[in-house]
Amino acid sequence: MSLSASELERYDRQIRIPGFGVEGQMKLKNSKVAVVGVGGLGCAVSIYLVAAGVGRVVLIDKEKFELNNLNRQVLGYQSDLGKLKVEAAKAKLKELNPEVEVEAVPVELSERNIDKVISNMDIVVDCLDNWETRLLINDYCVSKNIPLIHAAVSEFYGQITTVIPGRGPCLRCVFHKIPTIQTEVIPIIGAVPGVLASLEVVEAIKLLTGIGEPLVGRILFLDFRRMSFDIIQLSKREDCPTCDETTS
Repeated sequence: MSLSASELERYDRQIRIPGFGVEGQMKLKNSKVAVVGVGGLGCAVSIYLVAAGVGRVVLIDKEKFELNNLNRQVLGYQSDLGKLKVEAAKAKLKELNPEVEVEAVPVELSERNIDKVISNMDIVVDCLDNWETRLLINDYCVSKNIPLIHAAVSEFYGQITTVIPGRGPCLRCVFHKIPTIQTEVIPIIGAVPGVLASLEVVEAIKLLTGIGEPLVGRILFLDFRRMSFDIIQLSKREDCPTCDETTS
């Protein structure tokens, strides 16, 4: 498999990056990435993955577009209200880059279907707004040795970290206490998930091409009220139920 003339032209600017080149672009073309949640994070993540030329992008979300989504979910237009997010997003992404395979999976991940949906992925990108499904994905990815890129947003705030099983802590290592009561409606400035989504895609491209240093064992907190960016070092928990299970 090689790059077509149109692909060489489309990806010219990133191919020119020292150390990236055609080899890096081929790595993206041969990659499979799952985007779990097609909301504020997932819409922007999907756009940049497809624009970058990741060969197969799988969109996973069971919801339909509502009017209150449109301040941040940039693949949803007024004409998409009432349509499945994954289907409306897929149509636009194919218009953006027909060289990429986009798959729409209109389901909510559960223990019953998670293996069927994401078992063969190279990377899973967490674009969720609930911790129950997020931890389900974390546990599955650790058990299957699949890198997981996590981000979460609220109001003017965001956080991002990368989980590579065996190399650093997982989400259960980091977040000891998960809120038992979660806000049903998360207040948010639309541009905030756009920024975090861009960072998630940068992390994904780094992992897929082997370029740069990912956020493994570190978490980046962003406070846009103060425009501050803080990185905290993380470590694995000796009693982590997820990591212990995979190493025992």
